[in-house]
Amino acid sequence: MVKVRAARPDEAEALTGLVMRSKAHWGYDPAFLDACAPDLRIRSGDVTARRVAVAENGRGEVLGIASLEGTPPLAALGLLFVEPSAIGQGVGRVLYRDVLRRAVDLGVRRLVIDSDPHAAGFYRAMGAVATGAAAAGAAVAAPDAEAAAAALVRFETAPVPLAGWARAWTGGGRAVHLGNVGEFNAQFADATLDPVQGPAHHYACLAAFYSPYPAALVLPRPVPRGWTELVCRQLGWSGVEVYDGLLDGDADPGLCDAVRARPALAALLTGGGLPLVPWGRTRPFGRLAGRPWRPGELRYESKSAAHSLFGRILAGGGHPGIVLPRQWRADGRWAAARRLAARTRAGESTVVKSEHGVGGSGTTVLTPERVRAAGGARAVLRRLPRGPLLVEEYVGGPASGADGGPRDLTYDGFVDDAGHAHEVGGAVMDVVDGCYRGATVGPGVVPAWAEKSLTAFGAAVGRELAESGYRGWFDVDFVADGSGRLAPTETNLRLTGPSVAFMVAARLDALRGAGHLVRIADRVELGARLPEGQLDELCAALARGCAELGAVFVPAIPTGAFEPAPWLGVLVAARSRAVLDAAEALVRAEALAVGAMFGPPRPSSRSAGVRRPMPARVTGCPRTGSVL
Repeated sequence: MVKVRAARPDEAEALTGLVMRSKAHWGYDPAFLDACAPDLRIRSGDVTARRVAVAENGRGEVLGIASLEGTPPLAALGLLFVEPSAIGQGVGRVLYRDVLRRAVDLGVRRLVIDSDPHAAGFYRAMGAVATGAAAAGAAVAAPDAEAAAAALVRFETAPVPLAGWARAWTGGGRAVHLGNVGEFNAQFADATLDPVQGPAHHYACLAAFYSPYPAALVLPRPVPRGWTELVCRQLGWSGVEVYDGLLDGDADPGLCDAVRARPALAALLTGGGLPLVPWGRTRPFGRLAGRPWRPGELRYESKSAAHSLFGRILAGGGHPGIVLPRQWRADGRWAAARRLAARTRAGESTVVKSEHGVGGSGTTVLTPERVRAAGGARAVLRRLPRGPLLVEEYVGGPASGADGGPRDLTYDGFVDDAGHAHEVGGAVMDVVDGCYRGATVGPGVVPAWAEKSLTAFGAAVGRELAESGYRGWFDVDFVADGSGRLAPTETNLRLTGPSVAFMVAARLDALRGAGHLVRIADRVELGARLPEGQLDELCAALARGCAELGAVFVPAIPTGAFEPAPWLGVLVAARSRAVLDAAEALVRAEALAVGAMFGPPRPSSRSAGVRRPMPARVTGCPRTGSVL
């Protein structure tokens, strides 16, 4: 374990030696190194003045050095050098992140880095943005050829603290994440939801991202250890406890009751004073968390109830950029068929919804052409589940990505335990035929014309939810009508794919500097079904490939890779739309090509049930736990 501490004045000479050895590692000749030496020398008085810190191993051996120089709001990373024998072991990453943390504490908002060209790839991978060659005079005097090869490259980053909403979400600290997706879905008994809950247990892997920095993950299915290790490395986490494989099979969705059935585990998770964060509120979660269950607090998860809520808000005025599509409730398929047939004859497109479908399940977009091609309204609806259905006016508009901008947007926020509504932000969703496929969050993602209307209406919904007694995360989904207006379509009273992207963006901004765009793609097809070892190799290769682009790759849902039709859920992050798009394209292409990428498969260590013991342990943890 590498730890960072302040350097001592009596270490100045030894630290100068480390700096010169590190510089020489790149093959510079003696004349060039002699020319560099005065600028790279550390004097005893510099240690405090230049805010020098060192990284040392468990034996107290110094492995690297970094300095933070200047006066806020502008500062410079003056030195960052690693002992040659320790290069490639993560020491530079630890020191760089420590410099950003200290810069935030000092009030630095712009950090300049004049990098040796051999280190440019490192700073790009750490999230710094290249701005060109360093200012004149930054490179030391040296023979012309050597000086040209050693011309410094200037990078910048913007250190920021963790976003205010993220601090409010978990009280400023870490949290226990409960992946109770199946349990949440099961409470609605919606006919469009998979009764076996297999997909829900895959999506429970998103529990890794229910806050910017978890203390523990509680998961229904076993997950690959390599996955959790890579996620921790990419997001700078340590000491994350993992409790997985708690359910016997897909048919049992009750994660919170499974925790309560293990009293020692329940006591461990609830007795440490950390907040418990579920995918969504349920009665079993209330029992586990000791939180009273409020009857009806999830009533606006119903699409018809949400539609009524939207109507009441609009009746109060003040939202000229919002238009509400008409909606009719049909008690069964044949009543819905009559309404659909009438709209088809009038040449109108229609959306048919169930009350509680998730991710687009239970939502069908029907144009007149589709209805006629299927043999009429009754033929179409015969394929839908029995029970109440909602028939809704289709809001026309440009296809997403057309000149009119994005088609599907969402507003995310949450209501804290005191009843205060907090704004998180807006996102653009990737939706095809009513089915959600992913989302992008970050600066400038929501177009300017939509931002004010989306934010104002989303905040109004948050206030109404708080007044109704709801506590937790929520979103409001919208479609754009192509005329500068937004139509709200539903609320989700739970975490979602966009919420995961917001959590990761908040973490990366605090870890790497402000300005990250984050995209979550729910399903990236794999060209072959992979055993665990080869999945680890693929994800490591994708992380390296994205880093070379200046992007970050984080595998979000690994367990889909073991299905007969294999897939992955992924997150990619970058500071520009072009790099973000390039990173996603790289991931999709490499994932499809995976069949030719590896040799013979290695034996898989995956097993059913609770997590196998791991080398790193926390004393007193039950055998279901491992620490990463």
